[in-house]
Amino acid sequence: MKVVIINKSDSTGGAAVVSFRLAQALRDAGLEVAMLVEEKRRDSSFVELAASRLQLRRAFLAERLKIFMANGMDRATLFKIDTASDGVPLHRKRYVREADVVCLNWVNQGLLSLEEIGRITALGKPIVWTMHDMWNFTGVCHHAGACRRYEEQCGDCPLLGAKAAPDDVSLSTWRRKRKLYSEARSRFGGKKGREAAITFVAVSHWLEQRALQSSLLGPGCDRLTGICPKIAVIPNAFPFPDKPVKRPRSDGKFRILFGAARLDDPVKGLPILIEATRLLTEKYPETAAKSELVTFGRVKDPTALEGFGIPHRHLGVIAGEEAVRRVYSDADAVVSTSLYETLPGTLVEGQAYGCIPVAFLRGGQADIIDHRQTGYLADWSDDLRKAAQNIADGLAWAHEAVGNDGEIVERMERSARSRFSSEAVARSYISLFEELRS
Repeated sequence: MKVVIINKSDSTGGAAVVSFRLAQALRDAGLEVAMLVEEKRRDSSFVELAASRLQLRRAFLAERLKIFMANGMDRATLFKIDTASDGVPLHRKRYVREADVVCLNWVNQGLLSLEEIGRITALGKPIVWTMHDMWNFTGVCHHAGACRRYEEQCGDCPLLGAKAAPDDVSLSTWRRKRKLYSEARSRFGGKKGREAAITFVAVSHWLEQRALQSSLLGPGCDRLTGICPKIAVIPNAFPFPDKPVKRPRSDGKFRILFGAARLDDPVKGLPILIEATRLLTEKYPETAAKSELVTFGRVKDPTALEGFGIPHRHLGVIAGEEAVRRVYSDADAVVSTSLYETLPGTLVEGQAYGCIPVAFLRGGQADIIDHRQTGYLADWSDDLRKAAQNIADGLAWAHEAVGNDGEIVERMERSARSRFSSEAVARSYISLFEELRS
C-alpha cells in the first residue's frame, strides 16, 4: 500500500514530530510511505519538499499578508490564525497521484489551500485528515478556548479584535470549509462503502467530542446530502525505552517535571503551577521539603519563572533522545497545568519513563490517565487558587504513590504502550486505510 503524508514540517512543532513518527511506524509495518513537507530538516530519503522554496515562500507570505490586513495589522494574533487561502499545487505531485491513501496532517501557513485540498479529493482517493487541534472545524483558530461560535457558524471572531464583525474572515473561511466538506461528501458519499472522500482522525476523544459539537463536522453538518463525515480516534505515537527505566533517587528528592515548547505561553497555565507549589508548602510541608521542580523549554520572559514555593531548576531547551531520556528518567512526576490540551505529549512521555502524571481533566488528558491508577486527574476551576490547590493535592498523591505503590510504574508503562506505541498506532491507521479501500 502506498501512502503519502503531508505536513508543514518533518521536525518543527508537535504535529511535525508525531507525523514523522507515524511515517516511520507505517514504513516499519511494511507500507510504502513518502512525506511531503514545506520545511525539511531531517536527512530522510522518504521526506521531500512539497515544492520549490520560492513557491512555498510566496504562498506563505501571501496568506500572512491577507491575515495581517484582516486582523487590523495585529502582530499578536498573526500566527494564531490560519485561513488556508494560499498554497502549492500538490495534486500534481507524483507521490500524491500514485498514493492509495493521502494523509493530511498540519497543512497550514501556505502549504495547502482549501481549494487545493478540494482538487486532491477530486482525485478519488481516500483522504485521511488527522486533526491535531480544532482548526478543521472552526473558522480560523486552532483552539477556540471559551468561544463556542464554531458550534453554529463563525464570525465576530475574538482573535480579530477591532476587525471582528459578523462577516469577518472567520466567517468567510468557515464558509469555504463548509463548501469543501460538502462537495467532498456530495461527490464521493457512499462510494466503495465510504461515507465521504475525507475521513477525519481526532488524536483524542476530547477533540472528537468538540468536532461532533461543531457545525462543520457534527451530526447536522450537511442537511442537503444527509451525509456526515467519519471521525475516527487514533492517538499520536510516542517512543518508548527498550527496557524498564530505573530512576536514580540517591538524594531522596521528589522531582517534579514541567515542560513545554514555551513555558510562559498563557495556555500552559504557569501561574497555576507557581501557586500550586506554594500551596504544597502550606498544606503538605513534608512533601514540599523533599520536592524539587525541574522545568524545560523556551521562556519569553525570564521573570515568569519566579515565585515558586519549592526549589526550582530550569534546564532550558532540551533536544535529542538521549537528553530527553535523562530528564524523564531522573524525575518522579510530570505535571501539566494547561488550560486545554489536545493530547499532551509530556504526560505520555512521562509515563513511558516512569513519571507519574498530574494534570487537569480538561482535554485529552483523560485518554492518557486513569485517575489514581496511572496518574492523577485534577478538577478544573476558573478560580486560580482552587485550581492550584487541586494540582497540589495531585502532587501530594503522586509523592505518596512513589513510596507506597510499587506497581504504578509498570502499570503506567503497560497502559501507555498499549495505547501510544508506534506499533499500536500504526495498526490502527492501517486498519482504517484498509477499511476505506475495501
